[in-house]
Amino acid sequence: MSLKKINPIKTKSWNKLKAHFNEIENKEIKNLLSSRSNPSSFSLEWNDFNIDISKNRVDNTTLNLLIDLAKECKLDDAIFKQFNGGIINETEKREVLHTAIRTDGNEKINVDGQNVIPSILETRSKIESFTNDVISGNIKGYNNKPFTDVVNIGIGGSDLGPVMVVEGLKYYSSRLKPHFVSNVDGDHVLEIIKDLNPETTLFVIVSKTFTTQETISNANTIKDWLVSKLNDSAVSKHFAAVSTNLTEIKKFGINPKMVFSMNDWVGGRFSLWSSVGLSISLAIGYDNFNKLLTGANKMDKHFQKTEFKNNIPVVLALLSIWYNNFFKCETEAVIPYTQYLNRLPAYLQQAIMESNGKSIDRNGNPVDYQTGNIIWGDTGTNSQHAFFQLIHQGTKLIPCDFIGFKKPLFKENTQHDKLMSNFFAQTEALMMGKSEKAVVEELIKMGLDESDVNSLKAYKVFEGNRPTNTLLIDQLSPESLGSLIAMYEHKIFVQGVIWNIYSYDQWGVELGKQLASKVLQEIENKKISNHDSSTNSLLKSYLSN
Repeated sequence: MSLKKINPIKTKSWNKLKAHFNEIENKEIKNLLSSRSNPSSFSLEWNDFNIDISKNRVDNTTLNLLIDLAKECKLDDAIFKQFNGGIINETEKREVLHTAIRTDGNEKINVDGQNVIPSILETRSKIESFTNDVISGNIKGYNNKPFTDVVNIGIGGSDLGPVMVVEGLKYYSSRLKPHFVSNVDGDHVLEIIKDLNPETTLFVIVSKTFTTQETISNANTIKDWLVSKLNDSAVSKHFAAVSTNLTEIKKFGINPKMVFSMNDWVGGRFSLWSSVGLSISLAIGYDNFNKLLTGANKMDKHFQKTEFKNNIPVVLALLSIWYNNFFKCETEAVIPYTQYLNRLPAYLQQAIMESNGKSIDRNGNPVDYQTGNIIWGDTGTNSQHAFFQLIHQGTKLIPCDFIGFKKPLFKENTQHDKLMSNFFAQTEALMMGKSEKAVVEELIKMGLDESDVNSLKAYKVFEGNRPTNTLLIDQLSPESLGSLIAMYEHKIFVQGVIWNIYSYDQWGVELGKQLASKVLQEIENKKISNHDSSTNSLLKSYLSN
């Protein structure tokens, strides 16, 4: 069950969209908003999510044509194959089943003829037992002291997902204090461990192969530190591993009872739901981790069973394609209006750009259209005082996702209305802008003379017509965050299907890693081989210190 290979720009729907784009390109959102024949088509309600897409440069015809494109690219077939264990990661000959690891237990999904659901539930049970034993103090450190801190050692999907969720759900924290080590930069790991108590710190090494340079370098540095503070026997009490390389795990000295399995059919950047999320479970407690899985599973069912016009990930993906391929927008901004989700843009950078940053299609041919979007962003209102100038008055058209919550987490929070007033005002301002007439009237009221008005007015005009999606959710909770993350995962999948690319491999990260290994040997041996003249010069400069 592989994906169909359909070049999107050769479809009838794409050609119709091109013609339609020429008609709608210069229309203003505020005028489209007032003229829409079916306003309900521009608001999607699901559980505690309200997704407003009305502030976009689209009309009913646009949405209908985009949905036709999804149908013509056989999106329904692709969704079926993903959820049922098709080999849709064809270049690596793997299934893509991160959806299976947040199962509610009622599905049956076969991989190589075996139903994988029982093993998923077994692993989940092991995570639950281990989490509860660590938090309760039943599992203790070498000197029989309960753990107070947990350090996740990983990189990429073994770091970005867990750290984003742990930060996002800090309000729901267990008694354990989480830390994350990722960068191979030695200063980074030493900064993290310098204030930790070795007697009360648990370390979780997350690496499928147990050979990832950054992760194993950091793990060995921490192991040396722990042994110097305690002794060799402490390693088996203070380290857990999420990996498949049992040989290297044993060499490292980790107790087999503290080893958690991984699956080939779960890609790293989609793995936080699996044993990779062990640090999440420890940081927020297993019950909250399970609610995270439940929220994702509910979004999975919505994506799998809902017709395209009401399907949140499908509609959001189609809008991205509309801007990327027709308006030629290269970037999208993600603006969560909660400080808790300050790591969400970074997480989505990997999830989206590593997945859809491809230039070869599923037929093995170079694409002659744009694929992956550049993702960036920060929290509101911080971003309003940083890069919003570019979004409002710059020369680039940048579609934005605004993510907000109706209710704050702290009852004592008296500032939430101020936060949300900015949330709503910014999307309105981006759409409406400010005309020269309004600017002139404002400046005259301020008492400026005609000369000053004429010299200033051009700088204070806002063009407007800047598109936004508004994602309004009841409250930030483990379940709603699970649904939100899964929504973006499915959006990635839809875009990849339509762009006719493979979203679940990442060959582009390999070349630099291969060269780094070679360069490291040269640095260690102080002997430079043949590189380009620029690299040779830089290496000589580095080795001269």
